Amino acid sequence: MKLKVGAFKFTSCSGCQVEFLRINENLPGILNLLDFQNWAMASSNVQPGPYDIAIVEGGISTPESIEEIKTIRRNSRLLIAIGDCAVFGGIPSMRNWMKQREAESLTYPKPEYLRSMKVSSVDEYVKVDVYLKGCPPHLDNILEAFKAAILDIKPRLRQHPVCIECKFYENECLLTTYRQACMGPVTAAGCGAICPSVSRPCEGCYGPMSNPNVKSMVERLREIGLADDDIMRKFRKYAGTSEYYREVARL
Repeated sequence: MKLKVGAFKFTSCSGCQVEFLRINENLPGILNLLDFQNWAMASSNVQPGPYDIAIVEGGISTPESIEEIKTIRRNSRLLIAIGDCAVFGGIPSMRNWMKQREAESLTYPKPEYLRSMKVSSVDEYVKVDVYLKGCPPHLDNILEAFKAAILDIKPRLRQHPVCIECKFYENECLLTTYRQACMGPVTAAGCGAICPSVSRPCEGCYGPMSNPNVKSMVERLREIGLADDDIMRKFRKYAGTSEYYREVARL
């Protein structure tokens, strides 16, 4: 019997859903095992659930979103937070350091009609079963989550730093060799070291690795010449609301 799947979007750019539209040659096999019953991006045929799997993209930023995510959680056996916005609040959460009225006034011509609030991760309000980090998550990780859900096992998602992937690809260390502000030592792997492999510093888009040494990373960034405000922005960009980054990001 196929597992019933619902895909939902909150505050985000939709890039994570676009990424798992790229399943391509794996799609026939996936569709033989999964039945997408609610996916507004792909079909107008929306069914109310309950679902075996709920895939949630985006952060929570309105009172209505809180009620909706709680309803999704009640109607789902397994909830997967996909992408940094759902896992950490992501790039939209950078506005959390502004006054609410200032953020609304800069964005909307008539903010008095809004009911918005600071951007939060999904697990601020409901239990999340699987976290797929990334902006967006790598397709391999999305497939791993699907396969694990089908087999009813825990997915194998990497928690070690991007530096391990750089070692695998024999990349020179941009931080120690070239004194570039690479976030690889504190960032979770899973992207395949895509930026360092083309000589670009890791921006940290997979959020913190397991138990990162944030203090040491801050010291190293200072050594190569970054000001404290620049360091703050590095940690704030994708995962500033995470428990590991909160202090440096000045939440």
